Amino acid sequence: MKENPVRDKSFIFALRVVRLAKYLESTKKEYVLSRQVLRSGTAIGALIREAEHAESKADFIHKMNIALKEANETLYWLDLLHRGDYIDKPSFHSIKLDNEELIRLLISIVKTSKTTRRSS
Repeated sequence: MKENPVRDKSFIFALRVVRLAKYLESTKKEYVLSRQVLRSGTAIGALIREAEHAESKADFIHKMNIALKEANETLYWLDLLHRGDYIDKPSFHSIKLDNEELIRLLISIVKTSKTTRRSS
């Protein structure tokens, strides 16, 4: 499989989210928010994987846009968990930086894809 930084970063991020959800459930006994962040945080990488085999350029852009929306939603849940005192400041900032990097990458991919689609 050829190298794909956004795919790799989203997978590593998903692993972090899985570990966070396990921590929230086992240590903090928080089940609702942990499921929300787990769902949106792992959906990012799943959508990026789906986009690798998109049926068309429009399908690729659509899937990447949905991944971007999931990444933005994940940022919301992480912020809520932090402000609700479920995760400490250093942990929050670390995972938030990874999430924001994914958002920037996805924005760039979507913008570039839309531009190249128009020029084709």
